[in-house]
Amino acid sequence: MGICISVVSSEIHEADDCHHENVVFLAENIASLGIQGLGSLYTKQGSKGLNQDAAILYQDYGIEGGAFCGVFDGHGKNGHLVSNMVRNRLPSLLLNQKNALEKIRTPADDKSFQHQVAKTDIKSIPNKDFLNWQEACIGAFKVLDKEIMLQENLDCSTSGTTAVVVVRQSEDLVIANLGDSRAVLGTMTENGIKAVQLTTDLKPGLPNEAERIRNCNGRVLALKGEPHIQRVWLPHEDSPGLAMSRAFGDFLLKNHGIIAVPDVFHHHLTPDDQFIVLATDGVWDVLNNNQVASIVMEAESEQEAAKAVVEAATASWKKKFPSSKVDDCTVVCLFFHKKQKPS
Repeated sequence: MGICISVVSSEIHEADDCHHENVVFLAENIASLGIQGLGSLYTKQGSKGLNQDAAILYQDYGIEGGAFCGVFDGHGKNGHLVSNMVRNRLPSLLLNQKNALEKIRTPADDKSFQHQVAKTDIKSIPNKDFLNWQEACIGAFKVLDKEIMLQENLDCSTSGTTAVVVVRQSEDLVIANLGDSRAVLGTMTENGIKAVQLTTDLKPGLPNEAERIRNCNGRVLALKGEPHIQRVWLPHEDSPGLAMSRAFGDFLLKNHGIIAVPDVFHHHLTPDDQFIVLATDGVWDVLNNNQVASIVMEAESEQEAAKAVVEAATASWKKKFPSSKVDDCTVVCLFFHKKQKPS
C-alpha cells in the first residue's frame, strides 16, 4: 500500500506529546516523500484519558499528485479502536469502490444517480467523476460500518467515530463528512486569508437530523447541566446520550436515526485557494474557522502548520475552560501551493 511513517517531520516525530500510532503519513512512491512539505498532521492527547483521535495524510492517492486526508474522532469505550480501524481501512475501500463504479457505470446509471443526488446538499454542480466519487463514498462508508459491526470481540454498541475526509484529484476536492469533525478551506482575498467551512457539523440539534432521529423513535434532548448540547437517547431509556447525529459504530442507536451515510460535497480549486484544514471538535470547540485559517497561514512552514493549530487549541482550552478536561485535538493540513517565505 506504500510507505508508512508515523508523522511528517522529524521535529514532530521527536515530540513526546504527539501519539505516533494515532497519525499516519502514506506515500505511493519514494518521490512522494519529497512533497511532504505540502502537508502536515498532528495530534495531542487531552486530559480525558486515552487519545481516541486518528488521522491520515496519503500522498499520490488515486493519481499522481492526488491526496487523501482524514481525521476521525472516536468515542465510547472502544472509540480508539474504531477510529483507527476506519483510518486504516477507508482509503483502500473508497478507491476500490470508485474503480469498480467506473467499470460498470452506464449512461442510464449516470442519469438515475444524478436524479438522486439532485435531492441532496451539493455545493457545486456535480460532474460525472464527482458522481462516481459520491456514490463510492456512500458505498464505502456503508460497507465499512458493516465491517465494524461484524468484528468479533469488539463491542461497538455505544462506541464509534466521526469521519471527515478530503480526496484531492487534480484541481477537484471531494469532501465526505460523518459527525461533527470539520473541514475548512483557506482562500486568499484582498483582505487576507479567509476561512470557508466546507462541511456542516452533523449534530442532533440540526432540524433535519432531529427529524430523522425522532421519526425513528429516537429522542433528542439536552441534559439540564449542559442545555446547549443536544444528545440522542433510546426511546425508553436515558442512554447513551450521543452528541452527534451520524457516526460509524454506535449500533445501539442505528435503528433510532443514527446513520453512517456521509454528506458528500465537491469543490473545484481556484488559484486563490491555499489549503484545507481537517480537525476534530476539540479544536473547533475553542477556535473559530478564521482563527484556525490565520494560524495555518502564519505558521513558519507547512510541516509546522498542524502542530501550531493543535498547540493554539490546547492553550485556548486551558484559558477558556480552566476547570474542564481538555479534549483530544487532531489536525491535518493539506496545502495546494508552496507557502511563500516571508521576505
